[in-house]
Amino acid sequence: MKKIAFIIIAATAISCSDNKNEFDATGTFEAVETIIPAEASGIIKELKVEEGNILKENQVVGYIDTIQLSLKRDQLVAQIKATQSKKPDINSQLDVYREELKQAKLDQQRMQNLVKADAATRKQLDDATTKVSVIQKQITALQTQLNISTTGIDDETQTLKVQISQIQDQLAKSKIVNKTNGTVLTKYAEVGEMATIGKPLYKIADLSTINLRVYITGDQLPGVKLNDNVKVFVDDTNKTYKEYSGVVEWISDKAEFTPKTIQTKDERANLVYAVKVRVKNDGYLKIGMYGEIKLKLSK
Repeated sequence: MKKIAFIIIAATAISCSDNKNEFDATGTFEAVETIIPAEASGIIKELKVEEGNILKENQVVGYIDTIQLSLKRDQLVAQIKATQSKKPDINSQLDVYREELKQAKLDQQRMQNLVKADAATRKQLDDATTKVSVIQKQITALQTQLNISTTGIDDETQTLKVQISQIQDQLAKSKIVNKTNGTVLTKYAEVGEMATIGKPLYKIADLSTINLRVYITGDQLPGVKLNDNVKVFVDDTNKTYKEYSGVVEWISDKAEFTPKTIQTKDERANLVYAVKVRVKNDGYLKIGMYGEIKLKLSK
C-alpha cells in the first residue's frame, strides 16, 4: 500500500510540474479603449448610455443644452438682415445723374450746331462741355463711394455669417455622438451635470476582438513572428482551460524588465519582450483577465 501511495504522489507531483511549464507565456487581456469627451459646454440634457451598452459608430446618444447658442444664432441672423438693409441701391442713385448727363450732352450737341451756324458763342459751347465733364466726374465719384459702402456692408455681413457658421458648428457638437463601435466600459457623467469641452462622458472599447499582452524571453523570441498562429488558454471551471486561436499582431522591438504580475516560462530571465496576440472574443473574454499562450514555432 505504501508503494502504491508513493507512486500516486509522485505522479501528482510530476503532473503539477508539467502543468507549471505547460504554457510558454502568460499575460492579461486588453482592448483599445476610447474615452468620449464633451465637445460643447452646458448642462447635459440627455445621455442614453449605460455601462455594458453596445453602441454603434456615429450613434447619437444625447445632447447638451443649446438654448443660448440658438438665441445667439437668431440674433446674428437678424443683424445680417439689418445690415443688408443699409446697402445702397447704386442704380437708382446713379439714374438721376445719368439723366442729367443725357440732357447735358444734348445741350452740348445743340451748342455745337449753334456755333457752326454762328448762333451761339464759343463760351456757351465751352460751358456746355464743362457741364458734361462735371456730371461725368460726379457719376464716377458717386459710383466709387457707393461701391466702397457696398463692399463695407458685404464685409460686415460676411463676418456675421462666419460667426453663424461657428455657432452652427457648436450646435452640431452639442449632440453627443458615439465615435466607435463597442461596449460602454465606464460612465463618467449623468443628466443634469455641467459639461465642459473635453470633459470625459464615458469610455468605450470594441470587445469583438481582444488582445492578450504576454511577455516572452529572449530565447523564445526567434520562434515568434508576426501573423503566427498561437494557442490561447484561459481558466475555465474545475481547473480546466478554454482554448482559443490567436494571431501575433505585434512584437515589441525592445526588451523590458519582467512585470511583477507576469511570470514567464523562464522565471530567471529579467528581460522580456512584449507580444500582442489578437483573439476573436466569444463574449467570455474580459479586459484584465489572465491568459496563457502556447507557441507554434514558425517553420
